[in-house]
Amino acid sequence: MLMRPKIGITMRLELETRRFYLGRDYSEAVNAAGGLPVHIPLINSKEYIEEVVAGLDGILLPGSDTDPDPYRYGEHPHMALMKVIAEKDETDLMVIAAAEERRLPIFGICFGMQILNVARGGSLYQDIGSQVESALKHDQGPPLERNSHRLRIDEDSLVANIVNDMNEDVRVNSHHHQAVKVVGSKMRATAWTADGVIEAVEDTREGRFAVGVQWHPELSWRTDKLSAGLFAAFVEAAAS
Repeated sequence: MLMRPKIGITMRLELETRRFYLGRDYSEAVNAAGGLPVHIPLINSKEYIEEVVAGLDGILLPGSDTDPDPYRYGEHPHMALMKVIAEKDETDLMVIAAAEERRLPIFGICFGMQILNVARGGSLYQDIGSQVESALKHDQGPPLERNSHRLRIDEDSLVANIVNDMNEDVRVNSHHHQAVKVVGSKMRATAWTADGVIEAVEDTREGRFAVGVQWHPELSWRTDKLSAGLFAAFVEAAAS
């Protein structure tokens, strides 16, 4: 029997109870796409992270109820900045570095896309509502899986390859108040909303899979072709 690719997923930290946790949707989506989900607790030790990542085939950087520390991209905290947990930032950044060393596929979702962009030297809008002119509503609330706004997609992109029909009305869910501002090194934007907010980024290097999306495909993969296709492409890259 063929071994399924092992996909590492970084967890969250609840400060009040001192417990690591992760919503079930990420692991279920990876499993359905043919991967074997492996949870990575936020132990910010380089030796630990390198040993864990050495046994993996791909990295999923999930969403979070925190914001990346703006200090990491050279800015002061905005008034609307939400909770920052240093262990989350530090562990995810170490995981990204270890994955880059091993040329592992990386898939970032929401916070995961943002921290990947920060790791590449990019920056973020700390609060879309106050920093993006004529901004759409990007925090739709429940039901979480409902697709709420359209995407404009670069025809030469992984997202376009999955959609396979640029005339299709492509819509995604939306649960965030931050977004990529300056795109990081060796990355390019490949999807946007009507207000210009970046909804997807992809690696520009030949043969490298590093993709970030601002929506939550783990919530909609059961009913949404694009979201399911992203997980399938990621697990396929991890298996190769």
